Amino acid sequence: MKERIKEVFVKQLKVKPEELKDDVRLYDGIGVDSTEMVEVVIALEKTFGMKLNPKEITKFSTISDIEKVIQSRAAGN
Repeated sequence: MKERIKEVFVKQLKVKPEELKDDVRLYDGIGVDSTEMVEVVIALEKTFGMKLNPKEITKFSTISDIEKVIQSRAAGN
C-alpha cells in the first residue's frame, strides 16, 4: 500500500521517489502546499476507491500517516 501511495505523489507532484521516505514531513520536508495536497487526495481516492474526509487531509503529515488513514478507512473505521 505504501508504494502505491508514493506512486501517487511521484505522479501528481513530480517528486523523486527517493525523497519520499516514510517519515518525511510532506509540508515542511518536501514542500507540499494545500492545493497540491487536495490533488493528491483526489488521486488517492481514485487509486484506493474510497472517499476521504476533507478533515483527514490535515492529518496527512507523512506517508505513514496517509497509510494509517487509508487502512483505517478500508477496515471500515
